[in-house]
Amino acid sequence: MVISKTFKGFILAILAASLWGISGTFGQFLFQQRGINVEWLITVRMLSTGTLLLLFALLKGDNINHIWKNKRDSKQLLIFSILGMLAVQYTYFAAIKHSNAATATVLQYLAPILIALYLTLKNQRLPVPMEYLSIFLAVSGTFLLVTHGNPTTLLISNTALFLGIASALALAFYSLYPIRLLNSHSAALVIGWAMLVGGTGLAFIKAPWEIEGVWDTHTYVYVGFIIFFGTLVPFYAYLTAVKLIGAQKTSLLASAEPLSATIIAVLWLQVPFTSIDWIGSLCIVSTIFLLTIAKPSR
Repeated sequence: MVISKTFKGFILAILAASLWGISGTFGQFLFQQRGINVEWLITVRMLSTGTLLLLFALLKGDNINHIWKNKRDSKQLLIFSILGMLAVQYTYFAAIKHSNAATATVLQYLAPILIALYLTLKNQRLPVPMEYLSIFLAVSGTFLLVTHGNPTTLLISNTALFLGIASALALAFYSLYPIRLLNSHSAALVIGWAMLVGGTGLAFIKAPWEIEGVWDTHTYVYVGFIIFFGTLVPFYAYLTAVKLIGAQKTSLLASAEPLSATIIAVLWLQVPFTSIDWIGSLCIVSTIFLLTIAKPSR
């Protein structure tokens, strides 16, 4: 059985979103119940993931230094490392620290709207009706899941609001900016270097050996999960999906992230799953089917 590029891209985007949702919930637990430092966690996860991905690229036979020999590529990689890779991780987890995983997620998923607006201007066309509907359902479903339809639950600090909006901008930039790099180099190479460069920059603020917080079995397990399943796997899967199906569809499918965050909260924290939660879930899942039949206007 031959798997189409589109189907593979859809699966990878949903996988990335699901793992991000779980890791965001784990991050909230670590920040608020174990006193783990946000900057430290991001530094460690980026340096670890970057090193592993570059080793993977090296084992595949890639020339990992080749990307730095092209002036345009190296400049673009540096910009992506800081404004894309580092920014999207820091703003999201910092927003979680100052609010919670649900609020941070709903603010971050303003990104599909930003991407759609950018592509509309760039391509000088309007989204087709199915794309309009997908954007509406993705945002509506996310809103229902994390607020139960009550906008007063978004009453958060100015810092959390700023970080949440910055997270949406960073996710949009992260989805759109590296497309040319991904067409010229492997995803492992681009993500690996971006992680390593971004992590090295943040290490000047919080070094990986400056360990804080309460460390027990839960701390070790959740930190390990965030590094491997919350960083290495989903970031690689997400950008591979961008390469296969484009930034707009990938970002819309990534709205599965709040769904996974809700499910883990129900199973782990015993949070009740109400009818509004199911409606929100249906809105998000329906975008997958709508996107498969969406035809770009000419």
